[in-house]
Amino acid sequence: MANNQKDSTPSLNALFRELDAERRRTWAPEALAINVNQRATLRRDHGASPHVQIGDTLEPATLRNAAGESVSLDSLTEKGPAVIVLFRFATCPACNIALPYYRDTLWPSLQAAGVALAAVSPQPFPALNDIATAHALPFPVLSDPQLAFGRALGVTYQFDDASRAAAEAKGGTPHALNGVDIWELPKPAVLIISPDRKVLFADVSPDWMERTETSTILKALGLTPTEISHAA
Repeated sequence: MANNQKDSTPSLNALFRELDAERRRTWAPEALAINVNQRATLRRDHGASPHVQIGDTLEPATLRNAAGESVSLDSLTEKGPAVIVLFRFATCPACNIALPYYRDTLWPSLQAAGVALAAVSPQPFPALNDIATAHALPFPVLSDPQLAFGRALGVTYQFDDASRAAAEAKGGTPHALNGVDIWELPKPAVLIISPDRKVLFADVSPDWMERTETSTILKALGLTPTEISHAA
C-alpha cells in the first residue's frame, strides 16, 4: 500500500519487517519459534470470535491516566471524533516503534484538525509511564483497568503455553503486565469513534508485528498529512 507520508519516510510495516528480519538473524531458534508460533496462531484464529466492527456503538468505558484519574470515552470525543490506539505494554518493542511513528506521522494532522488521539494499554501505572516519557508522546497514554475495554471490544488474546513459560522464565508476572492474574493482552488496534461512541473505523491486527498505517487512518478521517515533526 502506498504511504501518504514523504517518500523518505518508510511505512510503519516496513519498520516491523526490519525488526522481524533482525530477530531472525540474531535470536536463538527456540526463542524465535515461540514468538513466530504465537503470532501465527493469532493470525489463524482471528475472526473465530466476534470483535469490534465499523458501525458498532460502544458501551461507556472508563480508562485511567497517569494521575489515577478516570477518563471516559465520552470525554475523549467531546469535541468530535477521536482516534484510539490499543497497544500491548510499555516495553513491547513493536509498540516502541508504533507509538513514536504515530507521534511523528499521525499526530500533527490530528492536532491540526482538532481530532483527539489516545493510546491505551491494560498495563497499570507507573510502569505504563515508561513508553510515554521515553518518546515524549504529546497525546495521552491511558490504562485500561482489568482489560475491561479491550475485552468489551473482543480484541484480547491469552498467551499460549510456550509464550507464558518464556515470560515467566524471565521473571515476568501477568499482574505487572496487565493488572490481572491471566496472561492476556490486547491485539493492537486502531479505532475512530464519534461523539455518540459509534465506531467509524476499526482495524484490529492479530499479529502485533503488523499495524495500521498512518495513511489508512488519515484517509478514514478525510485528512491529509501535515508536515512530519521530528521530535526527539
